[in-house]
Amino acid sequence: MWNAILWGTIAASATLLGALIVLRFSIPKRIIGFIMALGTGALIGATTYELLEGALALSGFKEIAIGFLGGALIFTILDIIVSHRGGHKRKKSEGQNGDGSESSESGSGLGIFIGTIMDTLPESAMIGMSLIGGESVSLALVISIAISNLPEGISSTVGLQKSGYSKKKILVLWVLVVLFSAISSWAGVMLDSASDSIKAIMSSFAGGAIISMVASTMMPEAYKEGGPSVGFITAIGVFISFWLHYL
Repeated sequence: MWNAILWGTIAASATLLGALIVLRFSIPKRIIGFIMALGTGALIGATTYELLEGALALSGFKEIAIGFLGGALIFTILDIIVSHRGGHKRKKSEGQNGDGSESSESGSGLGIFIGTIMDTLPESAMIGMSLIGGESVSLALVISIAISNLPEGISSTVGLQKSGYSKKKILVLWVLVVLFSAISSWAGVMLDSASDSIKAIMSSFAGGAIISMVASTMMPEAYKEGGPSVGFITAIGVFISFWLHYL
């Protein structure tokens, strides 16, 4: 249990680190796009090699289909709801738009916060599930999640600043995100007593939610900020995840 909480906290702390960086320094949007592309590739690789491969070892394709497609569908529905409340801005790194829509900006902070938690929970649950059965934590998994969380913290902090949040309030929100992620990691390892079919479904569920998340939020923003070069950087992220998994 404590292992899951520890590694979940470490991986999620990258969001807090991203927030601290952007509150202290001005980060070029192109660099944010490159980091986001690397995180996208790393998460795709981790989902494939850690979650789906592990689920297949436990059960069959029927359970994987139920979990994976169910996770993708539920995340998409929740993302639509949260996006209508301003959560779509959690991945956006642009500055003030200057259109005078101050009231709409000020109302988007809660949506950004909820959307960020929604993004990090399935990632953290992955860590807990990887520890089921007394297994050691997957270095590939932790690094992949940390890489993806860094640009999340950077871009979401910009969105919170635009919404009028103070530095102190932003840091409190990110500490809460880390806390929720640690709890999610702990919840993942609690599946240890479940049947192999349930473990496979839940593992695939987290994978489906993650793939849906990177496709709808991380990939578009990475391309917008980084340009065509992000295709190669994303491929590097997948390869790093593959290399770490079989290291």
